[in-house]
Amino acid sequence: MKLLDFIKGLEPDKKKSPILHTAYDAFFTFAYAPNTVTKNGVHMRDGMDLKRLMVHVVIAMQLCYIFGTYNIGHQHFIASGQFLGFLDGFHLKLAHGLIKLLPIYVVTHVVGLGIEFLFAAKKGHAVEEGFLVSGALIPLIMPPDIPLWILAISVAFAVILAKEAFGGTGMNIWNIALVSRVFIFFAYPGDISGDQCWISGYDSIAAGVQANYGWWHTGFFNSLFSMMDLPTFNAAKTTIVDGFSGATPLALAYEGGKELMTSKFSMDQIFWGSIPGSIGETSKPAIILGAIFLIVTKVASWRIMIGMVIGTALTGMIFNAWGFNAYMEIPWHNHLIMGSFLFAMAFMATDPVTASNTNSGKWIYGIFIGLVGMIVRVMNPAYPEGWMLAILFVNSFASLIDHYVIEANIKRRLSHV
Repeated sequence: MKLLDFIKGLEPDKKKSPILHTAYDAFFTFAYAPNTVTKNGVHMRDGMDLKRLMVHVVIAMQLCYIFGTYNIGHQHFIASGQFLGFLDGFHLKLAHGLIKLLPIYVVTHVVGLGIEFLFAAKKGHAVEEGFLVSGALIPLIMPPDIPLWILAISVAFAVILAKEAFGGTGMNIWNIALVSRVFIFFAYPGDISGDQCWISGYDSIAAGVQANYGWWHTGFFNSLFSMMDLPTFNAAKTTIVDGFSGATPLALAYEGGKELMTSKFSMDQIFWGSIPGSIGETSKPAIILGAIFLIVTKVASWRIMIGMVIGTALTGMIFNAWGFNAYMEIPWHNHLIMGSFLFAMAFMATDPVTASNTNSGKWIYGIFIGLVGMIVRVMNPAYPEGWMLAILFVNSFASLIDHYVIEANIKRRLSHV
């Protein structure tokens, strides 16, 4: 209690210092559960508030963060033909991944939370908790070499126009993290598509290009590794080998179907995640464990997840029967582990704010995303992925789906009277 009293004594005056008070309130409510409950006796006392609900989602992503950080470094050295074994050069790969991921994480939170704090101070209320999840999701859906200034603009765009313009947390109709990504996709397509952006640490993907190392590589980490008598970063030796393209499995699949894709990446590699791609989407076991955690803690809806699998499977089977091109002939079950399907299913489609809330609506919502996502993935010549656009599209109809589900329930019950 003495610690709590001390922290409460530090609380700034709300009228004199609204921004400082907003910052204090955000950190205080993050550290302590609320001690107030509804006065009506029919309600249950529960220690789970919105911040703690969001923290569960952030916890579920941590394996994706760990693997994604290491895979950034692994892909960097694969490009140069060094340390080809997944665990070879472990310290160098992890260090390079941290150097690339941490700035993305910091910029995302400085920009996003900064805007949240300003809006909260202006409105005179506590900081809303929604950005806890959005801020954790955005780095995971970005390529490792995304320019930080573009990232900052995209986060500001998403928070201001896709969230605050609708009234803040709980009022937005589109997933904030996906709006950030879709902004870059349309405004700066060369920085989030093609082969260049998935391999970090090189100015371009061409044979003989040297690694672009900075002080953190050659100064901080090289000094540390030298003291431990470990291999160090050497730009002169780290040059892109002949024949390396940086293409992702999806890009290869679109060009030549499963045959071309598996000529470079095995299905085991695609499943375990040692492939180029967005930072958090590659490791399927990490995503599956996160999804199970969200289902067990009842934070995410299993109905949406299974519905999305059903929609994807049914559409994939139709495309397999049609067989119009090599991409359509890829077995439908392979699509479940290709690209960002599982990540979108576990962490994006299940966003409780932008998804349908009725049980029947969740099934329809999930199936619809699977259907639209597969159509975009297979039929769109410019974008062989699909889930970002599919989720944002179906987000727009989530409330409408719930409306008709409720109307149908009312009609069914009235027919029994």
